[in-house]
Amino acid sequence: MFLASRESKGSQMSKDDKVKAYLAYACVSFFWGTTYLAIRIGVEEMPPALFAGIRFLLAGLLFVGILLLRGYKLPPKQDLGVIAVVGISLLTIANGIVVWAEQFIPSSLAALIVTTLPLWMVAIEALLPRGDKLNWRKATGILIGFAGVLILLWPDLSGSLDPAYLTGVIVILFAPIFWSAGSIYAKYRKTETPPLMSAAVQMVIAGAVLTTIGLAVGEASRFEFTTRGVSALVYLTIFGSIVGYGSFIYALDKLPATVVSTYAYLNPVVAVVLGWLILDERLDWPMVIATAIILSGVVLVKTNRPGRRVKEMRPQAEVERNPKSCARPVTPNEA
Repeated sequence: MFLASRESKGSQMSKDDKVKAYLAYACVSFFWGTTYLAIRIGVEEMPPALFAGIRFLLAGLLFVGILLLRGYKLPPKQDLGVIAVVGISLLTIANGIVVWAEQFIPSSLAALIVTTLPLWMVAIEALLPRGDKLNWRKATGILIGFAGVLILLWPDLSGSLDPAYLTGVIVILFAPIFWSAGSIYAKYRKTETPPLMSAAVQMVIAGAVLTTIGLAVGEASRFEFTTRGVSALVYLTIFGSIVGYGSFIYALDKLPATVVSTYAYLNPVVAVVLGWLILDERLDWPMVIATAIILSGVVLVKTNRPGRRVKEMRPQAEVERNPKSCARPVTPNEA
């Protein structure tokens, strides 16, 4: 597992460090793309809230233990409120929605809808008094991205719909909205806790909440260990959470943030291809075209130059220069 070193990315990297940094980037690009497939397999075998809750509890506790052994400290009391709000928004609600919805919709569709996260973040932040306002580039990117979502869903919307499928599609549309809200909250409520420890504690909190929800709604009577279910659970715990987030922070510490952020364009491609190869999910020209259109909209939004107001506030720039300065949320498939 990669963990961010004390050396800043501004320092001259050795050839070995550069290889490790790009290997970490490759891990993020691949493993976070595979999580949608693992979730789909997992919820076929286990009830969603307990499946996600146990995953986050295991990953969080393991992650906290690893970090304590490496000399990290637990978050101070004044940071716990912010960490809890972010963890519940991003993992309990947003990721919980993804897990629940994947009972009814393909993993590739879930991945592509979650890819619209940057579009929602830009739109929501534009509504805030201190947020960066929309310009023509952002507005165009948002329109293009959501046009791609419409093209993606049109073959199903224009025909006869399975009610469960329709419910899954409607519900998962809220995942990037809650993730955006939690991410924006974290952006403006900085903490002193390093992002790795913050992420680990978020997982513990989210895991406890999701497990409690699962027990409260009676999922325990339907919970059983199967080979496929346990394999998905272990995979998500180790590769989706610990290796994935550790690699992300390491890559962000060593490489330019503009390079690392391109993982968001590769994750849905990995998810779509794996869903097609392993679960025989849909992969046709309308989906390929819709994917390209969605990613084009995301590229327009993410490559927009921030305005003067955002530069003066610089909350995100500080994170990119020093990834240990505060928690940096990513996408719903990350933790």
